[in-house]
Amino acid sequence: MTKTAFLGLGVMGYPMAGHLSKAGYDVTVYNRTAAKAEQWVAEHGGRSANTPAQAARDADIVMMCVGNDDDVRAVVTGPDGALSTMRRGTILVDHTTASAHVAREMHAAARERGVAFLDAPVSGGQAGAQNGALTIMVGGEPEPFERAQPTLARYARAVTLMGGPGAGQLTKMVNQICIAGLVQALSEGVNFAQKAGLDPERVLDVIGKGAAQSWQMDNRGKTMAADKFDFGFAVDWMRKDLSICLDEARRNGALLPITAIVDQLYGKVQTRGGGRWDTSSLIRLLRTP
Repeated sequence: MTKTAFLGLGVMGYPMAGHLSKAGYDVTVYNRTAAKAEQWVAEHGGRSANTPAQAARDADIVMMCVGNDDDVRAVVTGPDGALSTMRRGTILVDHTTASAHVAREMHAAARERGVAFLDAPVSGGQAGAQNGALTIMVGGEPEPFERAQPTLARYARAVTLMGGPGAGQLTKMVNQICIAGLVQALSEGVNFAQKAGLDPERVLDVIGKGAAQSWQMDNRGKTMAADKFDFGFAVDWMRKDLSICLDEARRNGALLPITAIVDQLYGKVQTRGGGRWDTSSLIRLLRTP
């Protein structure tokens, strides 16, 4: 599978597509803002296309990473959507964090055209995308997963089939639920250390060697203590993800009390103009309630 297309060149898609080019894949890119696609081609080679349909026309495997459910529908099944030109037997992989419902919807639409669809949201943030070290959780059928896995591994450290259509998105919801509670707890801990007159960096160095250790602590704890929030996943996107989690929980009956509270707290961050701050900015609410 050397002929590929990548649809959506945001902070994640841009470097992900770049890894494919570096690995020798023939890559055609599409982005809603055409100048971004032209910039990518100038940096990595390959070609740009004016529509998802044009980008996907000759590809054996098409990857996409867009914003939300509506964007997924527009890029896949809308006017000039990718499915309109994809050949039977090819594979469409969606890296967007979206709902399980839209994943199943796109799977059904793709199956009607003889195309395989994999919902494959990612974890690892912008740094993971740039370093080719993402974790990809996949929903779909085993045969296309096996065919797609070597390509996805070009920008991932782990690519795992979690179950049928929608299972990748459901797993990503678990990921975001866990992160939400963890970031709030880390915010409270760092703020407590500062209020208690401790050196927060020394505290984090010590407790980071014990049971409290986490990726968030290792990568965001000290920047939180320094009141710096330009390092990762934006609050606006986290709220989008948590709304998906809460909607799914209403359907399946899962209780998410902490997630609901953290979602409301992120709403307060947004009202303070922090929608583009990274998710560790929750600590701001503790400093200035």
